[in-house]
Amino acid sequence: MILKRFFSFLLVLTSLVFLSFSLPSKIEKKVKKEIKKTFIVENFTIETISIEDSVNLKLSKKINNHNLYKIVSSDVLIGYAFIDKAPSKTDEFDYLILLDTNLIIKKSKVLKYREDYGGEIGSRRWLKQFIGKKSNDTLQYGNDIMAISGATISANSMTIAVNSFLQNLRILIDNKVFDAS
Repeated sequence: MILKRFFSFLLVLTSLVFLSFSLPSKIEKKVKKEIKKTFIVENFTIETISIEDSVNLKLSKKINNHNLYKIVSSDVLIGYAFIDKAPSKTDEFDYLILLDTNLIIKKSKVLKYREDYGGEIGSRRWLKQFIGKKSNDTLQYGNDIMAISGATISANSMTIAVNSFLQNLRILIDNKVFDAS
């Protein structure tokens, strides 16, 4: 009887852990839409990239099992996706970075912005500044990345987030986390 309860408890706990690592459905829909538009593909799968704890310890921000993915279409790697959150003035926003197979930023997108002000960081024109950036690039808000009046905190935060990702990307490349392509 005790053993049966233990296994039931373990099953429920395991289910909760696995469910907590999935993307919210609205975010997932937006990610899939951006992948279709950016890579001009209808059918694809998104596969989680697991990162060993020893590698994760080297990163400026830990990458977990629900924010770094490889994108595969017809058994061919077409790119990578990184999904995360960054702070805004009083809340945080969700963003997406899509990489090509050479690990160069192909697109950045603000998926969900939760503030009344500063939403200009979601504009395509402003986000285009990140396209083409590589793991060896370092960006400075106000120099390499245009400042946005009224969205200073969020725009600076997005720049910091992309910089942090690029630094982590360099570490992930050095530790051979990505498939050879």
